Amino acid sequence: MSTGSVSSSRAPHPATTGLRPSASAGPGAPPLPGRVCLMIGQLGLGGAEKQLVLLARELSARGVTTDLLVMFEKGPREAELLGTDVTVVELGFRGRRPFLPCLAANLRAFARLVAHLRRTRPEVLTAFLFHAYLAAAPAARLARVPALVAGRRSLGHFKRGRRAALLAERFATRWTHAVVPNAESVAEDVRRGEGVPEHKITVIPNGLAPEAFTPARPATVETALPVVLCVANLSRHKGHRHLLDAVARLRGGPAECTLLLVGDGPERAALQAQAAALGIDARFLGRRADTAPLRARADAVVLPSLEEGMPNAVMEAMAAGRPVVATAVGGTPELLEGRGLLVAPGRADALADALARVLTDPPLAARLGRDARDWARAHLDSATMADRYLTLYHHLLER
Repeated sequence: MSTGSVSSSRAPHPATTGLRPSASAGPGAPPLPGRVCLMIGQLGLGGAEKQLVLLARELSARGVTTDLLVMFEKGPREAELLGTDVTVVELGFRGRRPFLPCLAANLRAFARLVAHLRRTRPEVLTAFLFHAYLAAAPAARLARVPALVAGRRSLGHFKRGRRAALLAERFATRWTHAVVPNAESVAEDVRRGEGVPEHKITVIPNGLAPEAFTPARPATVETALPVVLCVANLSRHKGHRHLLDAVARLRGGPAECTLLLVGDGPERAALQAQAAALGIDARFLGRRADTAPLRARADAVVLPSLEEGMPNAVMEAMAAGRPVVATAVGGTPELLEGRGLLVAPGRADALADALARVLTDPPLAARLGRDARDWARAHLDSATMADRYLTLYHHLLER
């Protein structure tokens, strides 16, 4: 991996919309573009960041010159690119306050983005998340990038009532050649909420790195109770308050459990106070880069979200062979139908009942974990995800 403030350390690939055969994929694989730029706000521990890093690794491993453009700052996921040929470029965007200094900095950063695209001349620019594709659309147009792809990673509830955001997104989408939701539910939201025409939409599910399927050494957790793991940002839409109520309902019964909460966010203090008031064994572990040992130790994994896209936490639990209890929102049913226990969002009683079933019925838990792992191995590996992106790129560049 190489890094730079605004540019790559390698010579730019010549401008072309031609494609070359894949050197590493099997017969029938799509031809490879020469250079692809991927773009996102930062490289923190979120799911979108994980998926873009996975895509960068896969493209680079196949011989595609790959730049990962970071708008604001890098972050811990940059370490996952060590040993690859991916070039990470920090563009220097800032927030919105104080207004005038940030405006000047953002205009300079946008100019750097356009200059980078003009100099390196990628065939494709793929942007994940709202701020990235709002900046990518005009930049790609100014730099004459042949194909612009916008990744939609979640439902658009955060834009409701924000007319300026919706208007800006509609303009950006006009200049976008393809919109890639990661689940059918997100695709439906794009159709209805944004009015994106069907011919621009291609659903590509998230992928899992090969190491996600490698058994991890279980973490040591000091408890005599079953262990339930939840990996999610501590934000209101993740539904933790309902999970804490559900765990409280299990106290004193055969499914009483220790709850491990990985993640951080604005709801942490309120959730800690709620857990203390309920008298439950809920342990707030903060953000963790490596959650595999905790998954290996868990008797069940739970995700109580009120809204979702295609949740990485569920996918990783499936790959680890853990039984999963989750709310039937977003793309979660596409993952777990017949392979996990799904409940209505916001229902602590339903969450408690489903957790009790898994924690008191070992044969059921074993079957759910086994079926989930088998399905994930067949459908969710990162190589398959990259193949789907390359097929889309080929289609866009040949049009």
